[in-house]
Amino acid sequence: MHEIQSNSLRRHLYVLDIATNRQIVHELVYESDATCVAQLRVNRLAFTNLCTMLESRGGLRASKYLQIDEQVAMFLHIISHHVKNRVIKFQFLRSGETVSKYFHNVLNSIIQLHGELLKKPEPIPENSTDERWKWFKGCLGALDETYIKVRVPVSEKPKYRNRKGDMATNVLGVCSQDMQFIYVLSGWEGSAADGRVLRDALRRTNGLRVPHGMI
Repeated sequence: MHEIQSNSLRRHLYVLDIATNRQIVHELVYESDATCVAQLRVNRLAFTNLCTMLESRGGLRASKYLQIDEQVAMFLHIISHHVKNRVIKFQFLRSGETVSKYFHNVLNSIIQLHGELLKKPEPIPENSTDERWKWFKGCLGALDETYIKVRVPVSEKPKYRNRKGDMATNVLGVCSQDMQFIYVLSGWEGSAADGRVLRDALRRTNGLRVPHGMI
């Protein structure tokens, strides 16, 4: 009898946990666009479309414990606010192992969709009236490099220390005129000069390619 009661209690607590987790996701994503944008950097429609795309074309799957939307919400919250595993663990009431596992699941699904998520560039037309871009006829977009803070072993710190003294990786990003990513190169140490990162992007076998006559 005691064993039956214990099993019943565990099932009851499991149901309560699921309800609590779903409430967290609802408050984070579905209550308002303002909250969704503030926490995940996308509105509710974009979030729903991303979940659908990752499930239908990226191979992301729900599990017994986590639905697709909670997996994606954890992933977006991490990359939007640069928060650590233990912060998400507390906010979503999940273990650190669970957070890590599903972060990588979502990341792998997004990588599968790089052909759709990275836009193919189109040059600025001769008749462009955009005040920002009409002066750059034939231009494909703009590129810049940014630092993303990272944690590295003590022995690696000198390589990753940038000019501001932070431990970071130097990431090159190329965007079209409507702010859609065309190319991204990550992985360089923070101490690497921008010119060195750009040269590497141009020299790679599958690196950055600029068509002849374009800028």
